[in-house]
Amino acid sequence: MGAERITSLQNPRLKQLVKLRDRGARDAAGQFLIEGYREVKRALAAGVKPGELYCGPDWFLGENEAALIAEAQEAGAVVFELSKDAFAKVSYRDRPDGLLAVAPQWRRTLEDLPRGNPPLLLVVEAIEKPGNLGTLLRSADAAGVDAVIVCDPVTDIFNPNVVRSSTGVLFSMPVVVAAGAEVQAWLRARGVRTVATTPAATTLYTETDLRGPLALVMGSEQYGLSESWLKGCDQLVRIPMAGQADSLNVAMAAIITLFEAVRQRSRRC
Repeated sequence: MGAERITSLQNPRLKQLVKLRDRGARDAAGQFLIEGYREVKRALAAGVKPGELYCGPDWFLGENEAALIAEAQEAGAVVFELSKDAFAKVSYRDRPDGLLAVAPQWRRTLEDLPRGNPPLLLVVEAIEKPGNLGTLLRSADAAGVDAVIVCDPVTDIFNPNVVRSSTGVLFSMPVVVAAGAEVQAWLRARGVRTVATTPAATTLYTETDLRGPLALVMGSEQYGLSESWLKGCDQLVRIPMAGQADSLNVAMAAIITLFEAVRQRSRRC
């Protein structure tokens, strides 16, 4: 591998890697962390060019990692080899697999989004938990959503746990972060109908036409959708709840609603 080896836990590079777990440090540096074989592989496949790749050879065996390291080097990454203790310090996973990349952040605008025919979009507002945001990205990818629009986020899309829980889908799914009012105006201008889920709605999601240009809108875990979205959406729907619980986890609600849209849009009628 011919890489510089780092063993000291006081090494400045290790300290910077630990700092990148915090949003302030990520934004200041314009960088973020990508940990894991699958995540690094998907990042490279999507054209993300990591500036650095840290490897803990003691954590893995086999040829797959060597090929991926070579691919990262070809993409311009400087490779560092870490001792087991050094890698354990910088890893944010319970079960590290010995690969951690540092890549530049990017920014997309609403005008950068692809135009599906007809478009199917997922809009999420003020999502608080990184794991939920990552799972929402995975769900959108599985449902064939054209893009995810993150409005007024509490957590940033480059949070390490968003990267992890998205299993690297963050790199291939078009994602835009924007203010809610801007997004509402953009959707109206393009004739995209908005359907929001809320327990207060009277219409079931299965009784609603989810074909045509559509944006499904989901609210935060604790407070649900803001009044602006509840009043501004074209239609409100609910998922029936038979037990004592009056709502679902936002990621689960999104999966249910998205795949109903997929079912309807695949019908020949």
